[in-house]
Amino acid sequence: MNNFLEKITGMAPLTDQVIATDILLAVKSEIKSYSLAITETATKEVRDTLTQQLEEVIAFHEQISAYMIENGFYHPHDTSKQLQVDMKTADTALSMTKGKNFSTLSLRGQMTRNINKP
Repeated sequence: MNNFLEKITGMAPLTDQVIATDILLAVKSEIKSYSLAITETATKEVRDTLTQQLEEVIAFHEQISAYMIENGFYHPHDTSKQLQVDMKTADTALSMTKGKNFSTLSLRGQMTRNINKP
């Protein structure tokens, strides 16, 4: 089935790294949303419920982060290694667009310039 989806979408199959990164980003967004919602609630009951859900999402964030660190997908304490992972991911994404009608002009250069800014 995965080969079928790859052929009809023209996309490479999802990797563990892509899926885990997507989940991590979604969890971070949930944390922000719950935090904001807690500050906007009018009743203690709703605030308590949202706080409990926030704590569960934070615990899940710890789990997905640990998984990514253990598998070498995420290096939160080593920006040099994380940059290498991000650059490899960017290169892979750019190579997937070769021959397609996308503007791939210097994405890697833009990333490098942004990181090296004083």
